[in-house]
Amino acid sequence: MTKAISAALVVTGASLLAAPALASPALLAHQAPLAIDNAATGWILTSTALVLLMTLPGLALFYGGMVRKKNIISVLAQSAAAFAVVSVLWFLLGYSLSFGQGSEATNGLIGGVQAAFLNGVTAETAHSLLPGLPELLFVAFQMTFAIITPALIAGAFAERMKFSASVLFFGLWHLIVYAPICHQVWGGGYLGGLGVLDFAGGAVVHVNAGVAGLVCALVLGPRHGFGRDNMAPSNLAYSAIGTGLLLVGWLGFNAGSAGAADALAATAAFNTILAAAAAAIGWTAVEWIERKRPTLLGLLSGIVGGLVAITPAAGFVDPKGAFWIGLIAGPACYAGAVWLKHALKYDDSLDAFGVHGIGGIVGALLTGVFATAAVNPLADAATVWKQAVGLAGAMAWSAVGTFIVLMICKFTTGLRVSKDEEVEGLDYTQHGETLH
Repeated sequence: MTKAISAALVVTGASLLAAPALASPALLAHQAPLAIDNAATGWILTSTALVLLMTLPGLALFYGGMVRKKNIISVLAQSAAAFAVVSVLWFLLGYSLSFGQGSEATNGLIGGVQAAFLNGVTAETAHSLLPGLPELLFVAFQMTFAIITPALIAGAFAERMKFSASVLFFGLWHLIVYAPICHQVWGGGYLGGLGVLDFAGGAVVHVNAGVAGLVCALVLGPRHGFGRDNMAPSNLAYSAIGTGLLLVGWLGFNAGSAGAADALAATAAFNTILAAAAAAIGWTAVEWIERKRPTLLGLLSGIVGGLVAITPAAGFVDPKGAFWIGLIAGPACYAGAVWLKHALKYDDSLDAFGVHGIGGIVGALLTGVFATAAVNPLADAATVWKQAVGLAGAMAWSAVGTFIVLMICKFTTGLRVSKDEEVEGLDYTQHGETLH
């Protein structure tokens, strides 16, 4: 009897221990069982920190130094707001819409809601794209991309948009524009299915943000005194520090997108540095010839333009391709930020379209030219035509979606501060703070 009772207790105990495993939920459509790769996990943890550094303080300082002194705090606040708003929305719904699987009818355009609130994401799950990473790390890494994208757009409406409008804009734009484009290119949607190559965010991040910035600049109209008043940068030292932080952070952006600590990540890292340097030379050469002197702002803008242009190509081209992409992107971004803006007289305050839009377009198209299967087998089917189709789709969605979001903001919070508030400066009128 005692042996029978003991046996029964053992069986019952074993059943209880096994119950959690038996009761664990089935994997969602986008998930795979975690088969952890410790080296890759360590590298993507590092890359996540690097990319987060790009928004705060990298982009905040880069933009902050380029506005007038009375608006520096407002630009820093917009970067901080983009971080806060998008991080929460990514948890609530953005990740699911971007990388979850939607219905058969809609999955080409946008993901589903099964992973809203990160439902079903556990310590045992991975995304099927990278089964060697814990899914929460994949979520965190991709969140940093989602954060910086709307923060880039703020460069186009700097010095004139209400802070309340910018907060609402960041939230709506993330759900209506960013999440669908991310899914279409990276999450199993139709652009990725067409063979569009975007290694780390040429279309998803930079072209998307650049086009949105152009729409914002056109809808809001120019700043008061644009073309007449002195609107020179207030502190290029801030911008230089911000550029350095962006350059370092971009290694996580591009090399982290390899998804592993391997030769592809090393290639992407070197290509990133080389393209940034080549673009700085390209921009400065054109500026030096046209204006008879080189500027620090030109060097910094060229570096950022090169970083933007190499982003879609970093893991598909060899260093020779990276060099040419950077060297071409420098003058192209100069043309967009200087000649095009002046010719069409739109006020893209900090050249969100001129640098990120033009740089992203150039880089995405040249990916189709320089991609080589010797670096990445996926490059074997690359063509300029496929890249152009991907750009057209992303640009159209971004332009229409951004306009809709702006109209919602216009009829709720309102878009622009008053003329008097703009003249006094957004630091004090929007935040009650000033730099002394």
